[in-house]
Amino acid sequence: MLSPTPPLFNECANILSKEFGPIDYQSDILAWGKTDYYRDEMGDDIVRKFIFFERLIDPGELPKIKLFTNTIEKDFGMSTADRFRRRINLDPGYMTEAKVVLATTKDFSHRVYIGANIYAEVTLRYSVRDNNFAPYDYTYPDYRTDLYRTMFNNARDLLRATLRPASQK
Repeated sequence: MLSPTPPLFNECANILSKEFGPIDYQSDILAWGKTDYYRDEMGDDIVRKFIFFERLIDPGELPKIKLFTNTIEKDFGMSTADRFRRRINLDPGYMTEAKVVLATTKDFSHRVYIGANIYAEVTLRYSVRDNNFAPYDYTYPDYRTDLYRTMFNNARDLLRATLRPASQK
């Protein structure tokens, strides 16, 4: 979640929890300033928060989930004289033990069409050798940081515990 209005994080998290179940893990509110991509639309002082849900999803549901989050963005947006402006940006995705995948409406050479005008991007891959998530050349700058990769490693540990057979817990 990206927004210059941090209280929207809790409002959106509540909506998302009603749809996807309890939150398993969440980040603190994180500074976001590696790019000015959203500045014209949202203004300055944009911050980010990640939430991870207990319930696992079928990756085939990602287009439907992205369309749902797009609706939430519109509900919280506002119209100005010249255009519609989002107050929050929601980029759903999923994580496996091997990768972090994000959904987007924007096509690019490294993104794969997954239906309903939605594309998927493997943003991080897990390196067994380094015992850490690793970026690609195209990975967003903030996802390259140690802070973000540590957060995804923590979420991966929770995922691995969830996937572990009951006899090993």
